[in-house]
Amino acid sequence: MSEQIIYYLLAGVAGILAIIVIAYFIIQKKMNKGDSKRIQAMREKNKGSSNASDVRYQKLYVIYKSIPLVNRYLKKLRRRLEIINIEDEYLTRKQSARIITNALIIIIPVILITILLTKSNILMMAIFILFEAFLLETIMSGMVDKIDTKLLKQQVEFFADIRHAYHEYNMVEEAIYEVSQKDELEVSRQGEKIYEILISDDPEMELEKYYDIAPNSYLKEFAGISYLTREFGDRTIGETSLYLKNLNNITEEMQLEILKREKLDYVFQSLSFISIAPVLFIEPLRSWAVSNFSFTSQFYDGKLGLIVQVLLIVLTFICYLLTRKLKDSGAIKDDYKDPNKVWQMKLYNKAPVKKIVDLFIPKEKTKEYRKITTLMKDAATKQKIETLYVNRVAVAIVSFIGALLFCFALHKVSVDYVYTEPTADYDLLGQMSEADEKKAMDKTEIHNHFLDMLKGKNPTVEQIQALISESEYYENASEIDIENDAQKIYDKLQIVNSEYLKWFEWIIAFVFAIIGYMGPYIMLVFQKILRRLEMENEVMQFQTIILMLMKIERVNVEMMLEWLERYSNIFREPITKCVNNYEAGAWEALEELKDEITFVQMIQIVESLQAAVERIPIQEAFDELDNEREYYQAKRKESNERLISRKGLIGKAIGFAPMVCLFVGYLIVPLVVIGMLSMTQSFSTMSSYM
Repeated sequence: MSEQIIYYLLAGVAGILAIIVIAYFIIQKKMNKGDSKRIQAMREKNKGSSNASDVRYQKLYVIYKSIPLVNRYLKKLRRRLEIINIEDEYLTRKQSARIITNALIIIIPVILITILLTKSNILMMAIFILFEAFLLETIMSGMVDKIDTKLLKQQVEFFADIRHAYHEYNMVEEAIYEVSQKDELEVSRQGEKIYEILISDDPEMELEKYYDIAPNSYLKEFAGISYLTREFGDRTIGETSLYLKNLNNITEEMQLEILKREKLDYVFQSLSFISIAPVLFIEPLRSWAVSNFSFTSQFYDGKLGLIVQVLLIVLTFICYLLTRKLKDSGAIKDDYKDPNKVWQMKLYNKAPVKKIVDLFIPKEKTKEYRKITTLMKDAATKQKIETLYVNRVAVAIVSFIGALLFCFALHKVSVDYVYTEPTADYDLLGQMSEADEKKAMDKTEIHNHFLDMLKGKNPTVEQIQALISESEYYENASEIDIENDAQKIYDKLQIVNSEYLKWFEWIIAFVFAIIGYMGPYIMLVFQKILRRLEMENEVMQFQTIILMLMKIERVNVEMMLEWLERYSNIFREPITKCVNNYEAGAWEALEELKDEITFVQMIQIVESLQAAVERIPIQEAFDELDNEREYYQAKRKESNERLISRKGLIGKAIGFAPMVCLFVGYLIVPLVVIGMLSMTQSFSTMSSYM
């Protein structure tokens, strides 16, 4: 281990000790403030179940809350965990602190290794640490998804217990209360909340509030069916309770969803890491190649090497984002936040920014406006059109500035390489000896002396030859050595004098700005493609909801549409429009809905709803759903298999693309091409001396 690395390790240890001391004082300070008092109160409240690890996580939560960057992740975690842990602040804090702690245990060693490997390249170090921040978010998101899937599995057992309790009490609210009191599982808190809604003074209003905070659609369906059964009573169909039959339908849907999530997790379990891993191997591969084949340094330490590095990083970033979107398993996401309170809207509300962004937003009722809004609906995005264009303009500006800075960096790298490259007479397959390297660097220093004298000038080779022949450095040099060195100095001088920002680089920066401007739009197109893959899955969920509602008395078409709107994602916009226009004319509203959608199976549902409006009862309009229930279940399973297979194929192609480009484009191709050129040049040089 070199002395420099030891210094870095000592500095790292000193930094960690400093952080521990600062954290200690923060805890001491917080012990006298409200957070610690609340922790103490929660400990008393949960005294029977708390232990040393719980207390440790509560203290860690206070520390994380006071650290700026970690605080951002903590808030995002809380927003997702609060949905599952209804009104349980103690558990929310514990889970948030535990997830962040586990993620930091994984990511901190990776960051330290990155710092050690890239300590000589500050730019690459900053880029790698930025990527590791994204990796941290991926790790935490995966942990929350596991909690959400765990809740889904608990719901299967919870509903099974509800069936038994309902047989005993024959009252929906009593069955839910009885099962919810049995344990302290996450689903029990949801059960208690649903029980409180059912016995409240205004259950319909409370139910609407619950729909906004329910962790998944299955609990919404359960709460809604329980309310309708308590309100209108249960029916016996074929010697089976309609409520229990609907409960069984929801359970089957959950089981299919659990299988789908588990298969998606299996397919994508390592793809996110594989897609982002190449950036961690750029420096080790470069060091290995240069140490074993010194001729490759002209590629890796030069302008072309930096270009390939940046392209690899951009490709990795894009593939990482696409892989995350592909993996979307339907678990709870941070999509429920108010679109008017995001940073983009806060920025847009500034008068100067608003004037600039409005120049890019197409005018209403134009073809371009309809095209953008239709794409946003098809992509099922929650953002507003103003948010989209703030993103587009911001990315364009950042891309333009980044491209210019990158051009400056390329020129600096090229000049630095001229000044620092050992000047050998021929290339070597391997590492130079210490004596050869010292000799080559001494020659480079001599050349640098003349480069500093001639920089900005345009002398000929003969003028340089005359200049260096009078120098003390070449008093005893032969005529051939002077000619060769004059030529090398001339070649280096041409490079140094040509490294400035050129007109075509401004054009390249504008091209990158246009690409950046199109980036958010392309992501919407990609999201639209993914949504199309899931259209069939959503329509089959609609069929299950209709199957549950069609046999309940007093249920009408309008109520069915409201339920479909509540559980829709891809088709939400047209269904919402239909619900709003329903009172003005049921048939016309449904006809307009049918015109706005293109998916055949969804059109069939709308046509059945139209039939139920004017001609036949709802149960007869959807009679085929009940008769062919097993067929639709088998079709749903097959649809899920096909969806997972498609996502898996696309995910593997995207996820492995950066790794393939790393080894092929950054290692093998440079090694072969530059090796062949260097060998040819070396043989030519050796031949000239013979």
